[in-house]
Amino acid sequence: MRDHLHPENSSHPEVWTGRATNRMQWLLAPAGAACMALGIELAVDSAWTSGVAPLVMSVVGCIAAGLLVLFGTLAFVHVAVRVDNESLEVRCGHIGLPRRRIPLAHVAGAEFAPHVTPRHWGGWGYRWRPEKGTAVVVRRGEGVVLRLWDGHTFTITIDNAETAVHVIRDRLHPSARGKA
Repeated sequence: MRDHLHPENSSHPEVWTGRATNRMQWLLAPAGAACMALGIELAVDSAWTSGVAPLVMSVVGCIAAGLLVLFGTLAFVHVAVRVDNESLEVRCGHIGLPRRRIPLAHVAGAEFAPHVTPRHWGGWGYRWRPEKGTAVVVRRGEGVVLRLWDGHTFTITIDNAETAVHVIRDRLHPSARGKA
């Protein structure tokens, strides 16, 4: 059941936190591990006869692809959002990278987006599209769209996005509230 809080009759905690998770991305981890294992196997026990350059390219390519897939899985399996009185901070994955901190003084408004999909952003992860702005997309579903004073937008997929929008709107400076 979704929380339907209204800012005029509810108080929000001093620090609001939210998150979204996509467990389906863990299915990619074995593929990344398999690429790395293939690269290591080629490097250690290879009967390659057509020269050293193709062997090195194959080993480096397999290991690089495996590391890229594993990092993508660790970095974008979940997103955590923290809103306090001064800023909104977005941290991705288990190591908290990539990370973005947006001062609330830079936010012109916040809107609820009921349907954010990886398909519209070109996949999972930290995305930028010239016509849409920047986004952190870890799964399909609801999200928050921040309109920044510089004209850019920043979209985050997060559970309980309506509450996040209310919390952000409550903390915007009076000049931002009047124009939002």
